[in-house]
Amino acid sequence: MTSPATAPDTVGSDLFELAAGHEQVVVANDPASGLRAIIAIHSTALGPGLGGTRFHPYASTDAALRDVLDLSRGMSYKAALAGLDLGGGKAVIIGDPRRDKSEALLRAYGRFVQSLSGRYLTACDVGTYSADMDLVARECRYVTGRTVANGGAGDSSVLTAYGVFQGMRAAAERLWGEATLAGRTVGIAGVGKVGRHLTGLLVEDGARVVVTDVHAPAVEGVLATYPGVRAVGTTADLVREDLDVYAPCALGGALDDETVGVLKARIVCGAANNQLPHAGSAERVADAGILYAPDYCVNAGGLIQVADELDGFSFERAQQRAAGIFDTTRAVFELADRDGVTPATAADRLAEKRMQDVGRLRGVWLGS
Repeated sequence: MTSPATAPDTVGSDLFELAAGHEQVVVANDPASGLRAIIAIHSTALGPGLGGTRFHPYASTDAALRDVLDLSRGMSYKAALAGLDLGGGKAVIIGDPRRDKSEALLRAYGRFVQSLSGRYLTACDVGTYSADMDLVARECRYVTGRTVANGGAGDSSVLTAYGVFQGMRAAAERLWGEATLAGRTVGIAGVGKVGRHLTGLLVEDGARVVVTDVHAPAVEGVLATYPGVRAVGTTADLVREDLDVYAPCALGGALDDETVGVLKARIVCGAANNQLPHAGSAERVADAGILYAPDYCVNAGGLIQVADELDGFSFERAQQRAAGIFDTTRAVFELADRDGVTPATAADRLAEKRMQDVGRLRGVWLGS
């Protein structure tokens, strides 16, 4: 989904204006455990809002609020475009997960999620893992992405990467006539979770892969597993490489004007959410001759994986559903061509149509 105009700098401006279009925003505060979290439910027109829990050391509460609002809105569009009977929600926990995460904090967070009576279903995101969801689930029934040992879907980054790979294949077909990355050079920014799995899929497909990550051990692990992969120092170095495809797989805002101005890749297809930092970014990317595979279209594999857990998890079934991201990405490109709009706008139109058409039959999800 294309990003909205820049939000006000302070929460005090007008919270209702800042959260326009959202059904509910909840602040979770537990001083005893150190929990400071925000849960945002954007829409439950298609079903309960499902979205991950991001644990991140935000510079300010305002930054955390803007992020959770953008992410939850994106989850509504992602679920709709993926054909799921789910709405959009997201949570952020403010803090450094390497320092602040604890059993007490995660269980306190679980109690807050439980208090929403199923209107919000949580899962993993940046800074949280399946083992963390097991702890959250000790206090809450509305948790997905748990470990396989505890009946869950496990690491959702596996099918997130698989979906991105399918979207990348669709983009390659659109641009070069073949649905393969064999012989192409793909640059991946961020190889901690999704990017690591994506690397393996691309290497297996015959691509040349260049990686970078702010966390050195993540890069070292990829290089040890895939000796043919090459690493560069920073994302700024990576986007100046002779790439065919650029895959942002870390935090949002990846396609800022500076990056687009130097990027040599013909395709952008990655797992990061909210890659377009402002309302004009999609046109800027298109004007630069870059084919953009909308982030929430191609990164829906993880959502599909954890959503399958609600029906009694089957990896094979979830993977088959995630394979449909190839056809969905194709449909986005076809609509963009037909209507003369950017792929980002085309994806929004497809998602909004489903939310409107199906949402009228459902109304607001009241929980269970």
